[in-house]
Amino acid sequence: MASILDAIGNTPLVRLQKIVPAESAEVWVKLEYFNPTGSYKDRMALAMIEGAEKRGDLRPGMRVVEYTGGSTGSSLAFVCAVKGYPFTVVSSDAFAQEKLRTMQAFGAELVLIPSREGGITPDLIPRMMARAEAIAAEGNAYWTNQFHNADSVIGYMGIGRELATQMAGPIDAFCGAVGTGGMLAGAAKGIREAGRDARIVALEPTASAVLSGGEAGAHHVEGIGVGFVPPLLEPSIYDEVRAIDEEEARSTARLLAREEGIFVGVSSGMNVAGALQLARDLGPGHAVVTVAVDTGLKYLSGGLFEAS
Repeated sequence: MASILDAIGNTPLVRLQKIVPAESAEVWVKLEYFNPTGSYKDRMALAMIEGAEKRGDLRPGMRVVEYTGGSTGSSLAFVCAVKGYPFTVVSSDAFAQEKLRTMQAFGAELVLIPSREGGITPDLIPRMMARAEAIAAEGNAYWTNQFHNADSVIGYMGIGRELATQMAGPIDAFCGAVGTGGMLAGAAKGIREAGRDARIVALEPTASAVLSGGEAGAHHVEGIGVGFVPPLLEPSIYDEVRAIDEEEARSTARLLAREEGIFVGVSSGMNVAGALQLARDLGPGHAVVTVAVDTGLKYLSGGLFEAS
């Protein structure tokens, strides 16, 4: 490889062996923690930076600015370090310390917005967005603005294209938790452009089931359930929305580590919990696919894997 950036993508796909109940469909998980920073956000970060470069919106000497709960910040910090751009990230104490420290390890300047008792409340992301916008307005900066940046969808299309190649049989359903909406939109587009007729299912936490028509609420599932419908997630992208209980997501993450050897965080646990539901509904002879979005190493300080 000419650059570490060439290591992004082409992640492995594995079939779950032990936690899928009898009389269920197959469940396959794409291990996105094989990307360089241990997250699928590497795909998005590279696409946003290179898209801005191609348009001339980002030029040498400019600063990159973003608001993020963690993994996007780590991925942008990584890409900016390789390409030589200074990076300012607006985040919060509501997110894992491992993620915040990773951003700084890649050289990012970190600006923290205080949360309410450590929770991801409906007002937190808008406050972070406003601060990032104000910093970018100071000049000579490019705000990647992930919730409105269509380049992220292009970056995530690789997941769908790779799945279409990796899955020998049909993909009956693909599910994923919604944060910016970019991953679900990109993967769905990649799957469909490859000629696969998969049912696309959006997942969200029951405590903030906005896509399902509920009220925004506080929860502790980092990166998803932001309290509003993300602009990148058009209704035509998905066929169904399912709300997943946060504790079910947490228990599924722990089960994945202990039974399948797949070490992930809560949002990945939510993805697999949703996939297991779909697998029970579809039954044998079908296949459900989802994504392990990042590594459990990012969640060791949050109590997820404390002995019980």
